[in-house]
Amino acid sequence: MVLNWFNASNAAKIGVALADEYTPQAAAASAAPSGKTPGDAGNGLNELFERADREIRGLQLNFYKKAKFGNAFKWRLIENGVDKGLADEITQRLVLHLSLNTAGSGPSRSGTNPPADPPRDGNSKHLLAQGNKCIAQGDYPEAISFYEDLIRLEPRHVIGHNNLGAALSKLGRYQEAETHFREAVSIDQNYPDAHSNLGNLLRLNGQIGESERLLRRSIKLNPRLQDARVNLGLTLAFMNRTRDAKTYFDKVLKASPRHADALCGLAFVAKTEGRFDDAAALFKRALDVEPRLSSAWAAQVGLRKMTSADSEWLERAEEMAKGSIAPINEAELRFAMGKFCDDVGDFRRAFDNYKRANDLLKRMAEPYDRDARTQFVDDLVRVHTRETVATADGGTSASARPVFVVGMPRSGTSLTEQIIASHPQARGAGELAFWNDAMQIHQAEIREGQLGEATRKGLAEGYLRVLDSHSHDALRIVDKTPTNADYLGLIHAVFPNARFIYMQRDPIDTCLSCYFQQFSLSMNFTTDMSDLAHYYREHRRLVAHWRAVLPPGTILDVPYADLVADLEGWTRKILAFIGLEWDERCLNFHQTKRAVVTSSFWQVRQKVYKDSVVRWRNYEKFIGPLLPLKNLDR
Repeated sequence: MVLNWFNASNAAKIGVALADEYTPQAAAASAAPSGKTPGDAGNGLNELFERADREIRGLQLNFYKKAKFGNAFKWRLIENGVDKGLADEITQRLVLHLSLNTAGSGPSRSGTNPPADPPRDGNSKHLLAQGNKCIAQGDYPEAISFYEDLIRLEPRHVIGHNNLGAALSKLGRYQEAETHFREAVSIDQNYPDAHSNLGNLLRLNGQIGESERLLRRSIKLNPRLQDARVNLGLTLAFMNRTRDAKTYFDKVLKASPRHADALCGLAFVAKTEGRFDDAAALFKRALDVEPRLSSAWAAQVGLRKMTSADSEWLERAEEMAKGSIAPINEAELRFAMGKFCDDVGDFRRAFDNYKRANDLLKRMAEPYDRDARTQFVDDLVRVHTRETVATADGGTSASARPVFVVGMPRSGTSLTEQIIASHPQARGAGELAFWNDAMQIHQAEIREGQLGEATRKGLAEGYLRVLDSHSHDALRIVDKTPTNADYLGLIHAVFPNARFIYMQRDPIDTCLSCYFQQFSLSMNFTTDMSDLAHYYREHRRLVAHWRAVLPPGTILDVPYADLVADLEGWTRKILAFIGLEWDERCLNFHQTKRAVVTSSFWQVRQKVYKDSVVRWRNYEKFIGPLLPLKNLDR
């Protein structure tokens, strides 16, 4: 395998190729014997490291590319018969090995590597104590310096790696923090704090499934670790498993009634269920315990429309934002302050806060790769022709149960899901990760041609099991993951009778609403208006292709502005399209009791309003990179 290129669009291919050279027998040989450290593993792992060093050394393997590479490598191992737990372990070690052997190893501008500063005087206990003291005082840069000296002195100091990751996280240096948390987990797989910290970080990065696994492992190792229980509750809540999440928050509060983060967790559940008064009371209780808990203060703005009478909230938020808080917490406050100012009509101040929030997130996230996105769309357009789509057979499911509401984020997908979910024969499943995961696992094959019959059959069976977990008897179940718009060709090849509802909203309103919303760091294109414009154009190009190649009657385009102007007329069209009889309850969608975990949790509890149509006019003077999008509909 000769690799003379490496960019984000083909990282998955490299992972697959490397995994194909790694037999299940070699994988088994890589497992460390009981009681030994990963460094004591057999020749299988060493040979893998040597091959990776030989073939990937010198390539620009940044955080994003490592994630793509590692995910493809892991799932290919599983497809090739390697146990999932072992595949997770091997992948983690491989990515960590590449991270540690490439981080900081590139040449300086002069062409040579500067020598590392020598560790300051002191033994490991002293350096650890000094780092911990700095953490307690909020001096994170100095803490990092002490922990780095500690690790130079003892490269396998598990607490040093864990605490260094924690200090880096406080400064928003998440990519570096992840490397050190993973190293701590690799050094001591029974160290619960590192599992908890890594699981919490991965939730911020949108890696929800791995976050859950790590947090459950942390709790198993130390059932008394309350922060891990809270973090697992938050991860489950983001997965729309609010009942399970509430159980974890309640357990923490039973042992520690004044645990502020657990109170905030319960408040999060309450707001997703539309119990806004309960959520407000819980946030207040959290603030009574920790008056400067910025997340609780910021969250209050999302529970109602703010007015000028709430000016005290804004003053306090300004004070908090200018204080010594982590970048992610300031970003959260700035988004809330932007929403407050938008509510009261102070659009200049609103935009300034939104811009500051996005600038902070952009520094923390992996840069958006425009070339990779364009190549991704090019590959799907090339592979999914009208002929290949028409000839796909075998391994498909005849089920018409799945309904996919897709579009750009913030295009009205939550509203449409809520309307359908208000029908007695339908359920809303929220945003499911299934097809995104499937794309990651099979990306190389999908970008080269149709999946095989056996693979399609497995996907159909797996997805129907996921839908069953949401309802055993509903005739239709809605998956409203907006990014499923990328995968319509794949989904149609598995479920040819599934129906797609595509939400069309004014391009500038859509992108501006994305810019005004705090997403996970994986949604890196939302933090920059030029990146948003590029992503939107590529999204639109791909959806136009799906319309051209999928059979007529597969996609229903729903204009958001028309839906809010004629709710009944469009609701009738939507229900007829997915094969459901008319039901008056769909018009009273705001009264439907169900958890809504997306950022539209408040909007779907209100009657239809038209304030969000052509909203961008309030910000026209500030959004130059988005303005050319208005010509797309002409």
